[in-house]
Amino acid sequence: MTVLTLGVDLAAADERTAVALVEWADGRATLRELALGVTDERIAADIGRVGKAGIDCPLGWPAAFVSFVADHQTGRVTAPVPPRRDLAYRVTDQLLRDRPGPNPLSVSADLIAHVAFRCAGLLARLGPVDRTGDGVIVEVYPAAALHRWGLPHSGYKKAGQGSLLDHLVAAAPWLDLGDFEPLCRRSHDAFDAVVAALAARAAALGRTLAPDEPQRAAARTEGWIAVPTCDLDELS
Repeated sequence: MTVLTLGVDLAAADERTAVALVEWADGRATLRELALGVTDERIAADIGRVGKAGIDCPLGWPAAFVSFVADHQTGRVTAPVPPRRDLAYRVTDQLLRDRPGPNPLSVSADLIAHVAFRCAGLLARLGPVDRTGDGVIVEVYPAAALHRWGLPHSGYKKAGQGSLLDHLVAAAPWLDLGDFEPLCRRSHDAFDAVVAALAARAAALGRTLAPDEPQRAAARTEGWIAVPTCDLDELS
């Protein structure tokens, strides 16, 4: 049976946005499409083609931050204000920050908020979206996925990802990049889109860190990062 997953490395501008379409069949994964400079229209159309789409971007803001800003707007903030940790980080972010591995950025206090603004518009275009990841769309974090799979996960965006791609190909001999391999070596946006598609596969298999019931309540509005719980070779 053939299954398609999509990876979206979302950026604030089209020029830095990449999508990767991976086909899974007969124990192999084949990169069928890889594109840079992608519009919201293209992303929405591609999501409609796949069983699971992993978007590398927060799908929401911390509930405490949303309430705090709304209260501040109307002059209803009272002291003491919520802890900065709760204002800056979602439940899913705090969970990962308390575990070994890369730390997610704050969607309310870092530049990634600009990407999240775009993502909110994309989600609106797609209609009601289950931000817990139970639907077609799931939030992914490529650095956390690479860490779980025992691959280098820090510094490659500055140093270049050619050697990291060598590690990935060696660890996943069933992954066929085809004619897109040079682009994966040249662009970390393209590389991240491929990793996002692999993380989406883990989510489709039910092999990602799932929220418990209290966490799920928060994830419905804040989003939830689907970190793989399986080894890389289990994806095929």
